[in-house]
Amino acid sequence: MSSNIHLALVHFPVYNKGGEIVVSSVTTLDVHDISRTCRTYGVESFYLITPLETQQRLVRRVVDHWVTGHGAEYNPTRKEALVRTRMGNSLQDVLDDIRERTGQDAKTLITDAKTFPQSIGYERMKAVLGESGQFLLVFGTGWGLEKRIVQDADYVLAPIEGVNGFNHLPVRGAIAIILDRLFGRDPLRNQ
Repeated sequence: MSSNIHLALVHFPVYNKGGEIVVSSVTTLDVHDISRTCRTYGVESFYLITPLETQQRLVRRVVDHWVTGHGAEYNPTRKEALVRTRMGNSLQDVLDDIRERTGQDAKTLITDAKTFPQSIGYERMKAVLGESGQFLLVFGTGWGLEKRIVQDADYVLAPIEGVNGFNHLPVRGAIAIILDRLFGRDPLRNQ
């Protein structure tokens, strides 16, 4: 369905609680859950971005277990979800990989918990995503993406608004909500 849509989870550069730029930790739950969510919504590839070799080895070990190891036989649907999971050292490496694999530069769509002057709503973004070309949805970890990533983005998606002012969703939850808003179907739309 969405063969021109890619998703990246950035672990560097992101902010910590004190506003310092750090490398956040990869969690194996993110690897599993986000891969499954991406597969459900037809995302072509899911990238985990970290410059730390130890974190990259952890991700490769998890993915290899489910794609080529014992897990591939034990749970074929997990294999199907994780086969499109990739690693990147940086956001630029991911953009280069998309260009190399597709022959096109990807436009970046940044998500954030805050509204920015250039923020775009979901309905307008759906129309943009329906155009030709490659798109990379970029999600941050920690306390958000480093500001230059946001400033350099082609698009900034409007934040998810809750009902009571509390706004601190887990990234797995935010990804699921946003992918559903952009690509989900209403099975009862005509009823």
